Amino acid sequence: MKRNRPGAAISVLTAAALVLSGCSKPHSALAYASGARVDCGGKQAITASGSSAQANAMTAFIAAFTKACKGQQNLTYNVSSSSLGVSDFLSGKTDFAGSDLPLTDDQYPAAKQRCGGNDAWNLPVVFGPIAITYNLNAVDNLVLDAPTLARIFNGSITRWDDPAITALNTSMPPEDIHVVYRADPSGTTAHFQAYLQAASGGAWDKGTGKVFNGGVGTGDHGNIGTAAQVKNTEGAISYNEYSFAQQQNLFAAQIKTSASRKSLRPVRIGADTVGKTISSAKIVGKGDDLVLDLSSFYNPSQPDVYPIVMVTYEIVCSKYPSSDVGQAVKAFLQAAVGPGQADLDKRGYIPLPPDFQSKVFGAIDAITSTPGATNGLTG
Repeated sequence: MKRNRPGAAISVLTAAALVLSGCSKPHSALAYASGARVDCGGKQAITASGSSAQANAMTAFIAAFTKACKGQQNLTYNVSSSSLGVSDFLSGKTDFAGSDLPLTDDQYPAAKQRCGGNDAWNLPVVFGPIAITYNLNAVDNLVLDAPTLARIFNGSITRWDDPAITALNTSMPPEDIHVVYRADPSGTTAHFQAYLQAASGGAWDKGTGKVFNGGVGTGDHGNIGTAAQVKNTEGAISYNEYSFAQQQNLFAAQIKTSASRKSLRPVRIGADTVGKTISSAKIVGKGDDLVLDLSSFYNPSQPDVYPIVMVTYEIVCSKYPSSDVGQAVKAFLQAAVGPGQADLDKRGYIPLPPDFQSKVFGAIDAITSTPGATNGLTG
């Protein structure tokens, strides 16, 4: 029996939002955020661009920055993609970049040149689950696993009533599947394809990276575009940073992992299930370049761990050629990892755990700038 779709979507995602805000008592656990130090000063207006996955978190960060600095400083963030954000930063068009992936080995030399001969650092500021979003008028609960997802996104499975899908669900409608993917190079795609390659048992052989390699479906730009496509297309499926699924009132599939198969319980997105995921993140960067290894996320050993989670970095200079810009960027980052973390659970993200936040704050404190230098770059 079909249900009223808009009402059903709102009720399910309202429940999911309560899970995110209710489990693990995130607000009481974030007592450190309200008292975090923000050393305001420097350039009044700074700029950044990049990741669409962090766009909704960036709204909170900017609000925290302007409030902490009494409205005297502001940041303009241009939502585009991780690739464009890094490109803008390397060319000196912006003061820092938002990216769902750290700098690659071949980008570090260009970043060092852009930073006036100083190293660039990748600072993780927010974690967000990637939701497998779908639009099926007759289905309010959908369970999928990595092998099945791989075959959907490489075009091997083309109908919702395929035996591989019905084996995971009681019944499915006889409809075609409409795959929606990111048309622009994106960190969200890179994280999703990394998950498919690691967890699908060989079903995904299309490789990884920022460009979608599945060879099937309809592309759109940004998490905003793909989420809107799913909302407007019966039978659609895509991968979206969770806050965009919330914005569009989309359903998110539950995921069976190798561990959850044994317990017969699929894993839904929640502060508890995602919190356990990020607790296994390992820092592999050197010094204050806090690059993370997320490979442990994809095949969890515990049954109640959500496996598709991304991290977003702010890519900054360790020492800015302009003292005014360096001081302002530092103040913004202090606000982002301090008071800006307090309400991220309401926006579909998971706040930094206190011990992890402390490491990021230490790296921010280590950012310096060349006194009195003004070299014509924005940063």
